Amino acid sequence: MNRGAYVDPAAGKLRFEQFAQTWMAGLGHLKPSTALRYREVVRTHVLPKWGPWPLAKVARSDVAAWIGDLAGSGMSPGLIRKVYLVASMIFESAVADQRLGLNPAKGVRLPQQTHREARFLAADEVRRLVEAAGPNGVHVLVLALTGLRFGEFAALKVGRVDRARSRLLIAESVSVVGSRLVWSTPKTHRTRTVPVPPLLMAYLVEQIRGRGADELLFPAPMGGPLRLNNWRRRVFEPACQAAGITDFRPHDLRHTAASLAVAAGANIKAIQQMLGHASAAMTLDVYAGLFPDDLDAVGRSLDALVPQMCHTGPLAALSADAMSVEKAP
Repeated sequence: MNRGAYVDPAAGKLRFEQFAQTWMAGLGHLKPSTALRYREVVRTHVLPKWGPWPLAKVARSDVAAWIGDLAGSGMSPGLIRKVYLVASMIFESAVADQRLGLNPAKGVRLPQQTHREARFLAADEVRRLVEAAGPNGVHVLVLALTGLRFGEFAALKVGRVDRARSRLLIAESVSVVGSRLVWSTPKTHRTRTVPVPPLLMAYLVEQIRGRGADELLFPAPMGGPLRLNNWRRRVFEPACQAAGITDFRPHDLRHTAASLAVAAGANIKAIQQMLGHASAAMTLDVYAGLFPDDLDAVGRSLDALVPQMCHTGPLAALSADAMSVEKAP
């Protein structure tokens, strides 16, 4: 008690389900889509296991056995990690509430998750995909040249097309969670502007002529926002098949935009801003492999400085070698 580490044993008798309901009610600080996903995970995967358990009765070995059962059921490592994360956050909240002394999920080992390597299309492949998508080819072109997340693309409105600067203002995102459409801010909670090639902007300006500012730029055929699963099934996958492009996902159009921007000479900071990453370090983590030639360019640029730094001393021969190379026929 003097150290402030004492936990009343009676506090841990509260059932997990009761505490989880309180925890879910306190998710107002999160994006609505994120909070809804967390609640879905709790109801679908976490409560069926831990709902009737008193909080204090859950041991680390129980959580480890649960993770093993999930893996044995065929659940993917990625989903297991999401389920574990939500359960661990609830236990951690119980610790902060002084109902538990320790988080029983902390330190439990999780199955290894293999990350799929980013896939990029070359410009000619993008052309084939755009042509194969027919009237919806503009969807593919915008995604492949701007790097928008699909939810940001689906939420674009006419009033956010800045024709004067050839930019798109990204201020909203829309996604399907469960069976509901959920509107929210972009992933980093920040608005940003994304450059659009002038020729593509000219096309967009023609498409929005006479339309209201609050209308969706790319509405679904029956109205309302495009839904990713429907768009993938009706537009994207048939176009990939017709264009002969395999092992390619809608999100890979975002990777393609980054690749094309690098090839066009964009620096890492510009790509970070275009993609809406929280930091340039995050962009480099994903796309470092796209910048190999920059290291060669750095070496060549620094080479010109070597003679200036080696007039005297043991490295003076380097300066002499440089002069002889310059004078050689």
